[in-house]
Amino acid sequence: MTPQPTLTLVDMLRAASRTFALGIERLPGVLGDGVMVAYLLLRVSDFLEDNEEMPVDQKVALLNLWDQVLAGEADIKQLTCQFKPADGSNPDAIVAEHAEQVLARLRTLPLEVQTPIVNNVRDSTQGMARWVARGPVVNNEDDMDDYMHEVAGRVGYLLTQLFAWYSFTVRWHKDALMPLAREFGLALQTVNVIRGLREDYERGWIFVPETFCHAVNIRREDLFKPEHRAEAIQVLDMLADKAERHLHAALAYLKALPPWQHSIRLFCIFPLMFAVRTLAISRKNHSVLDSEAKISREEVKRIVRDSTLWGWSNMWLDRYYQQLSATD
Repeated sequence: MTPQPTLTLVDMLRAASRTFALGIERLPGVLGDGVMVAYLLLRVSDFLEDNEEMPVDQKVALLNLWDQVLAGEADIKQLTCQFKPADGSNPDAIVAEHAEQVLARLRTLPLEVQTPIVNNVRDSTQGMARWVARGPVVNNEDDMDDYMHEVAGRVGYLLTQLFAWYSFTVRWHKDALMPLAREFGLALQTVNVIRGLREDYERGWIFVPETFCHAVNIRREDLFKPEHRAEAIQVLDMLADKAERHLHAALAYLKALPPWQHSIRLFCIFPLMFAVRTLAISRKNHSVLDSEAKISREEVKRIVRDSTLWGWSNMWLDRYYQQLSATD
């Protein structure tokens, strides 16, 4: 497979997630480059984990090989030569195809930036491999949190370590921030689970804990049957309440960041407020069981605009959180 060298990392970032690109591109200098590289490396892991064309054994093997590549124990071409030509409609496949280019940018970063990126991406990749091998077995909330920790909680650790490298104030408070950083990741991932319930179900995964369904006397498979919509809405309420608990902790993390580090705060504000609004439109909304829940482009623009103007103020953040979380 021959990658297209004209594609830049910024191109890949914007294709993979325009919403995350909005925040990453606000970050200054080396910090912004580090977060961009970390994000793209994690998209390679996501591509391998979520690949619907690969059998489980192959996905586990390639995730383990990717971990070896990140550790410097294998050549990236050993991995990329096993990929089919990237489907232009799949941004993660394109990023994976250009993994050598992403790794090359990683090596240009200071060692103290490279180290937390590599360590956390490796940990997350190993966790994904463990869960792919385990299969879609989510017995209880602890299982759900374990999965979300591997794919999102560790990302919170990674970002906080990079923020601490950049900012003395964050470094001073890092020990207090780290537990909240995990909660931030779990908050965004719980909302992702709610938003993608139908899509995950169609690819054979249901991240809803069995115990939530047992509480309303249905099986997890029944969540998507029209005759069980009343019970499914009760389960959706449990998920929404869980997401709300994590989101409150994420807000505490955000408010602990120094106001003068406005770019870092904006990077965190955007996904948090997008998640708050997505949760609000998902509550008691049976259509979430049929299709992906999304906020409008107009709401995204409004959140970006308002946050850019007022995101330095914790008092404003509290009010805005409440405003966006109000159901229509």
